[in-house]
Amino acid sequence: MAIRSDYSIDVLRLLENLKSKIEGTRTFGNIAFGFKKEDLSFQVEQIRASMPREMKDAASLTRETERLMASAEEESTALLEAAHAKATQMVADAERQASLIVQQAQLKSEQLVAEDEITRIAKAQAEEMRKSAEKDAREMRRGADHYASDTLQNLENVVGKVLSTVERGKRELQSQITQTETMTHAIVETERERAKV
Repeated sequence: MAIRSDYSIDVLRLLENLKSKIEGTRTFGNIAFGFKKEDLSFQVEQIRASMPREMKDAASLTRETERLMASAEEESTALLEAAHAKATQMVADAERQASLIVQQAQLKSEQLVAEDEITRIAKAQAEEMRKSAEKDAREMRRGADHYASDTLQNLENVVGKVLSTVERGKRELQSQITQTETMTHAIVETERERAKV
């Protein structure tokens, strides 16, 4: 059974609609459905006044739950954006560093071109530096991925706690609604019995 967001507002709205219909009903003299319109309006007002405080508390709980969900969503979006920005920054830094190292290796290689042996050694060193830079960039990228994964895991834990609070609030709200419906039904039945007399 789906739980509506605010039962107290719904009940109050239904009572107001009932009162409007009573007041808008054609009457024979001052009588509608065998009752005086003023009596029916008075009964609706009595029901409204006797609504339990729990219904108002349920409405407050619903609003707080919606606020928590909105806050969790904002926090999750902020964390995700921060993780993405951090990962992008780490990758960009690694690529810049690798590019700088490759440029330095190429310059060193060009400076050592004078002799064949020195040139061969320079090329080997430049290749080694390039491979090392690429390895460092891959490791930094992996580190950024792990950071993003850890951030998302933490976010999942936060959202899980909020959802647990929401579920508990829904169960409490359903219990209060059932009690209120039972009480409202009993009041209506009592008023019907009185009206028959």
